[in-house]
Amino acid sequence: MSANGTASSIQRSPSSSRARARRKPKKNQIPVGILVLIVIAVIGVLLSLQTNNTFLFWMTGIAFGFILQKARFCFTASMRDPYLTGSTSITRAVLIAFAITTIGFTAIKYGAFRSGLPIPGMGYVAPISLATVIGAFLFGIGMVIAGGCASGTLMRVGEGFWMQLIALSFFVIGSLLGANHFGFWKEFFISKGPRIFLPDVFGWFGAVVVQLLVILFLYIAAVKYERAKTNQ
Repeated sequence: MSANGTASSIQRSPSSSRARARRKPKKNQIPVGILVLIVIAVIGVLLSLQTNNTFLFWMTGIAFGFILQKARFCFTASMRDPYLTGSTSITRAVLIAFAITTIGFTAIKYGAFRSGLPIPGMGYVAPISLATVIGAFLFGIGMVIAGGCASGTLMRVGEGFWMQLIALSFFVIGSLLGANHFGFWKEFFISKGPRIFLPDVFGWFGAVVVQLLVILFLYIAAVKYERAKTNQ
């Protein structure tokens, strides 16, 4: 038995050695990372010499992209994964982000309200119309086909997925065309719907409570949905 085992190992050794030879050695990415960090720092210093907020935008964009890449945060996955895999982890992460931003943006808006912005503030609220539903449906289809939303597409381009450049290119083209014809769509479609500003209906505190309760309901529904899918 041992002789046969030795012979088998000898017979397997040439193929194993060839397999190891075919393996590509891992590239050391530390020098590239250091170079990228230096470039980011140099550009940041140059932008800080200007009087506008480009330095803040630069650093915020870098931090936002880093967090997106490490967290694999994508709005497309939050809507797609529950149907494809049954997982709602990213969906729940998006809901938590909505809850946090609800409190933050309410504080900002309330501060602006206290500073003298017009009451009830309807001029700062986009109307809800059929265009909202159609636009959301078309954007959702486009996100799934492209494999990512705007943030996810930018993240994957930065990771080296060059096929995402096609989606990014048409995203830019569509945005430019939409901005150019936005006046037409706003006049005949968007502006026809009602404007709903929750603080005008429930008050500032009540609006936060109502929105957080809706988010909590969706979060619980996402948890129950995932449990039902994984137990099948």
